Amino acid sequence: MSANLSAEASAQAAPAPKKNRKLLVRLANQKYLQAMALLGIAWMIIFNYIPMYGIMLAFKEYIGIGDPANAPWAGWTHFQAIWEDEQMLDVVKNTLGISFLKLVIGFPIPIVFALFLNELRSLKFNRIVQTISYLPHFLSWVILGGILITFLSDVGIVNDILMALHLIDEPITYLAEPEYFWTIAVGSDIWKEFGWNAIIYIAAIASISPELYEAATIDGAGRFQKMRFVTLPSIRGTISILFILSVGALLNSNFDQIMVLKNQVNETTSQVIDTYVYQVGISQGRFSYSTAVGLVKSVIALILLLFANSVTKRLNQSSLF
Repeated sequence: MSANLSAEASAQAAPAPKKNRKLLVRLANQKYLQAMALLGIAWMIIFNYIPMYGIMLAFKEYIGIGDPANAPWAGWTHFQAIWEDEQMLDVVKNTLGISFLKLVIGFPIPIVFALFLNELRSLKFNRIVQTISYLPHFLSWVILGGILITFLSDVGIVNDILMALHLIDEPITYLAEPEYFWTIAVGSDIWKEFGWNAIIYIAAIASISPELYEAATIDGAGRFQKMRFVTLPSIRGTISILFILSVGALLNSNFDQIMVLKNQVNETTSQVIDTYVYQVGISQGRFSYSTAVGLVKSVIALILLLFANSVTKRLNQSSLF
């Protein structure tokens, strides 16, 4: 009896080594892909998880000297100071205003661009258009910001064109006028990124079965009808996922762009949370307070992400989790 039980136990344990060998063989065959994945994991651990150690600064009185763990505890003092900060209301308003306009105006543009790009029949012209639309993405905001500052100055090309068309009577220094900053920030960000953001949609469109378009053609559908009833429903899942990520990043206003374009004259409409944290934390040395601001921002971003994920899941049955 005991011999039979031991034989059954050994028979049940036998598949485990085989599974392990198969796993090792598969990992060996995918060694280059696994190496790329490990680099991504290492990057995430170094830049996303290890810095979480600094979250404790939000609850301490740290002056930038010594180990943060040895700094005295401050409790909720810095979070209370956020609500008492007179600048915070304008900072939040600018952040939400710029980010919301980028979401409402900038999010649909890559989708529309990808749809129309898919309708181009000339492969050569298609590649030319894609290359031109991608180019601004590869320019840093330091370079692109310098170009914009030159174009928008009182002797820049924008004023020359508008005056030649008699749309304005005298030159306008746009970056010195706070009321123009949101428009400049939103417009320049869309111009820089819409071509690059369209890549994911172009890839999603390329994966659509040609048989769907053939069936639509047989039914008498035109180009716009195919876009509406074939292409858009087929990439709905991709649109939903990217929309969720965009809502989660609603409190991010592109630090590089704002830092290059903002100045003391337009600061009333250009100061956003990211630049405020940098100014308060680095320039003024209020490390604990700026950490508290950043932590509140992260918590709100998480709430927005969960909310967008829930709404999208109910409406389109597509979600991140």
